[in-house]
Amino acid sequence: MKLGRGRVAGALLGLIASACSPLKVFNAVMPKDSGVRLIVRDAAFGPDPRQRLDVYAPMARSATPRPIIVFFYGGSWNSGTKSGYSFVGRALASRGYIVAIPDYRLVPQVHYPTFLEDNATAVRWARSHAAEIGGDPDRLVLMGHSAGAYDAAMLALDPRWLGADRMAVKALVGLAGPYDFLPFDGPVVQQTFGGVADPVTTQPVHYVEPGDPPAFLATGDKDETVRPANSDSLGAKLRAAGVPVERRSYPAVGHAGLVTAIAKPLRGRAPVLGDLTAFVNREVGSGH
Repeated sequence: MKLGRGRVAGALLGLIASACSPLKVFNAVMPKDSGVRLIVRDAAFGPDPRQRLDVYAPMARSATPRPIIVFFYGGSWNSGTKSGYSFVGRALASRGYIVAIPDYRLVPQVHYPTFLEDNATAVRWARSHAAEIGGDPDRLVLMGHSAGAYDAAMLALDPRWLGADRMAVKALVGLAGPYDFLPFDGPVVQQTFGGVADPVTTQPVHYVEPGDPPAFLATGDKDETVRPANSDSLGAKLRAAGVPVERRSYPAVGHAGLVTAIAKPLRGRAPVLGDLTAFVNREVGSGH
């Protein structure tokens, strides 16, 4: 029996809504964008098996270096794999960007701030290997979903992690990110951040300064996992500092639905890919 596209999409959304069905399953059955190459697989940026990244690129060669998007997946800092998000890498690469997706060490193996250190090292890898992968080392976009959006925001805003390499970050794309979530509440946050002496130092909203990279902050209005108020708070702080912000809220979209809307068959549910692509092209330059 064949299912229509709408019924397939509904079945897949039901699949990812289940706690026992991670996005890796969704990714495995989801049709991907064509015209894209996986040019780097499992490149090591550290000695741990989790410190590996993949790189996607457009099939067509470019005479000029392309912007590099580094995408950090979510999973409450305790789950996730880069292989589960190839649909994101391929979707973005099909729009003309070089896309790096790192794995990073997770709770309980590590706790804050080790996963930030891993992701900062992955960003440095992308920048130092830009010429090899066809990217522009001075046009970086940090992007993430959920816990990955937190990681992207911390690296973009807090100078402790990237140091001088932070100057190459030209834009931040945050999808359903937690940026202002004190006091720590719930077992996931407690396990990840509970041992920090000064919790304020963990919050992206406290690192906003004039001159920070422009930000695209998106949420679904049906998100019951990360409150959209997090994005409102960060957006307000950035605007007050004179930083350009594009704030998008998508109706009838939940937490996971915000990132799965990037997948080829589900784009009709919310124009997330088109909106963030237009933002990146405006702020960083087109990949084409």
